[in-house]
Amino acid sequence: MNFNDITLKEILTVTFTLFAVIDMLGSIPVLATLRSKMGGEIKSAQATVVSGGLMILFLLIGKEFLGFLGLDVQSFAVAGSIVIFIIGLEMILGLEFFKPDNNPQSGSVVPIAFPLIAGSGTLTTVMSLKANYHDINILIGILINCIVIYLVLKSLKWIEKILGPNGMTVIRKFFGVILLAIAVKIFGSNMMKFGH
Repeated sequence: MNFNDITLKEILTVTFTLFAVIDMLGSIPVLATLRSKMGGEIKSAQATVVSGGLMILFLLIGKEFLGFLGLDVQSFAVAGSIVIFIIGLEMILGLEFFKPDNNPQSGSVVPIAFPLIAGSGTLTTVMSLKANYHDINILIGILINCIVIYLVLKSLKWIEKILGPNGMTVIRKFFGVILLAIAVKIFGSNMMKFGH
């Protein structure tokens, strides 16, 4: 990584692209649901470090890692889309696929850090950004997003209070539909690339 390649324009583009894909604000209802399943606590720092670490790892060795496992980006994206689809169904139908996990240690990693924050969409985006932007600017963009992730996770209870139970229900169902749509899009576009 070359520090001479740092440019504000690239950093801003990468930061906003990742912010849109990670969609922390849209994930608030999902995170609130998962928090209640995990005994009312999400380990904010742990979830931030794991998700940030995954993004940085994928920035550095993503393609090589998947290649080593005999996988491609498409199969990785399809697997992640299925998990996102199931979370979306939970939110809309009020069903429970992921059983309550009263251990905040494990819940903060799966499914919060992965695949909710650093999911297939985010990790695939990190790898696609590499084609157009310098690694150092992508790294800075990832770190800025980690700060946002941490702040949202830390203030979850406060955000829930402001929205209230009815507001949370409406937002949860609305974003459940959006999650389903994102999952279907990721699934569809990557299924079409299989065998090419």
